[in-house]
Formats: sequence, C-alpha cells, structure tokens
Amino acid sequence: MEDPVDNRLAELERRIAALESTATHSQQQRGRGAKGQGEAARALRELRARDDWSGVAPTLAALGSPIRLTLLREIVHGRTTVSALSQVDGLGTSGQIYHHLRHLTAEGWLHNPSRGVFEIPAARIAALHAILAALDD
Repeated sequence: MEDPVDNRLAELERRIAALESTATHSQQQRGRGAKGQGEAARALRELRARDDWSGVAPTLAALGSPIRLTLLREIVHGRTTVSALSQVDGLGTSGQIYHHLRHLTAEGWLHNPSRGVFEIPAARIAALHAILAALDD
C-alpha cells in the first residue's frame, strides 16, 4: 500500500525541482542578455556591411518549400536515398522527390557522395541549424 506521506513528499520534491529549474533558466537568460545584445550589435554591423543581399535569394528560396524542409529533416535522420525518402508520407512520387533533391543540390543544401545517396554538406549543417534555430525564437 502506498504511503500518502511518501506521495506528498515526492510531489513536493517534483515541484521544488521544477521551480529550481525555472530559476536556473531565468538566471541563464539574464546572463545571456548582455551577451545576446553584443552578438546582435555585431550581427547588425555585419548586415550593414553587406551591400548585395540578392545573391543569397535562390539559396534561401530553396528552403521555402515544406517538402524540401521535410526532405532535409529526413536526410538528417538517416533517410539518404530516394527509396527511403519515398516511404515518407506527403513527399510525393519518386519523380517529385528527385525534382526537390535536384533543387536542394543546385543550391548547395545537398550533395551526392555516391550514386543515389544524398547528404547535407558539412559546411551547410551549421547554416541550416542557425536558420532553423533563429526562426524558433
């Protein structure tokens, strides 16, 4: 038989842990505030120094398709062939998948290390992560 005192104690411990976690997160956020402002100021200077933004439009546009983002997500999770990608609901036919893979490859988001296999180039992994993380905020 469960002891009601033990149950109440366990619930109090869970609540305290949740409160401590929230307090720690708030302290970390306050500490990041100054750092975040410094990073934002640096980024703003770099953006102002960049004269032509039009050159990146096709590269960013390639990410503007939900199907292409799903393809990238699935490739990150190890589905690197059209055969494997064809098993994902909503991606369409193999011909449609190839169309999107060609577009992602043309814009540098994917490469073919071997026939029929697609990977995200190492240089683009951090960029993709940064883009997605920035949009989550």
